[in-house]
Amino acid sequence: MYPTLSIEAARAAWIKDTVADLADFGEQHRTELDRANRANKFPRELYRELGRRGYLGPLVPTEFGGLGGGVAEYVVISEEVGRHGLVSGQIAAQGQRWLLDWGTGEQKDRWLRGIATGEIVFSECISEKNAGSSFKAMKSTAVRDGADWLLSGSKTHINLGADCDVTLFYAMAPEGLTCFLVDMTLAGIRTHVTRAIGLRLIRTADVQFDNVRVPDEARLGPIGGGLQTFLSTFNISRLGNASELIGLGRRSLELGLRYASEREVGDGVVTDFQGIRWMVADAWAALQGASLARDDAALAHERGQDIALRTTTAKRLAIAAADQASEAGYSLVGGHGLYFDTPYTDILNDIKVLKVAGGSTEVMRNYIAQRILKDPGHEGLG
Repeated sequence: MYPTLSIEAARAAWIKDTVADLADFGEQHRTELDRANRANKFPRELYRELGRRGYLGPLVPTEFGGLGGGVAEYVVISEEVGRHGLVSGQIAAQGQRWLLDWGTGEQKDRWLRGIATGEIVFSECISEKNAGSSFKAMKSTAVRDGADWLLSGSKTHINLGADCDVTLFYAMAPEGLTCFLVDMTLAGIRTHVTRAIGLRLIRTADVQFDNVRVPDEARLGPIGGGLQTFLSTFNISRLGNASELIGLGRRSLELGLRYASEREVGDGVVTDFQGIRWMVADAWAALQGASLARDDAALAHERGQDIALRTTTAKRLAIAAADQASEAGYSLVGGHGLYFDTPYTDILNDIKVLKVAGGSTEVMRNYIAQRILKDPGHEGLG
């Protein structure tokens, strides 16, 4: 659902081709993807194939092996990933954004091409058991030792933490929050795979750093500038989260409609009932509304406008729409959806994870309210 991104003819043609290609990829590898999801396994070869096709590097210039696109291309790919239950490139896109915005020439040469093509797997070590949305509680440390840094700390909920080649490690230096690109082959790093309920194709892990020595050249951005690096990336990646949510909602509703339109009940089928029709209408309208907000944010970024409020609104609406569409999917199929060999519970669990990733519903609502209340015109209301 790309209501305004599809208006421009050239982009509409690219969207049509991309949608068809990713749908074919999902159909071709459905068994392998479902098997990996059940096993909580990262399908590295399928990930690399997506990279070879350009779908892991939408934001990266072609000279670095990327698609050479922008936020619009990024959100289309993200939505189709959710729509077809593919292995997500969301973490890779965040790594690319960090490198493009803050990376040195040497860092880009070493990491960017491989991340964009899928040959290098990226992760981000940010969350800790008692430090999620608030960095003030972060316990990880970065201590100078001559020209090097010693990094220590325990990270949790790290997508691809046990499968990555490089990670972005956030820690508190004496000057404040600072981040480092760390080669995962260095001594002092331990990982433990965890079993999240959703997004199991990019499985989570706990990651432990114990006096991991890195040179100052591994630092990304200024010392004490970690918050700026974080915000510059997450204002965009939030649109990726929103888009995957929209795709998941589409998948649940569409699969449910295919089943219900042929499921006989009495003299008709399930979709003949008015109550079901209203449920379908409401779920579709919610997905369309979220898509409009997401498209607006993507196009605003192209115009160079501030997108923080737009991305937050899009994520908030996408959460609600995905929830509504998933519930509608269950109602459409009834008992057929109550088994692990049908996709409805996997979709629901992926939605639950994405509702938290990049900012929960409550975080979104707090930010929107803050923006409205601090503005004399209440963000367009006045």
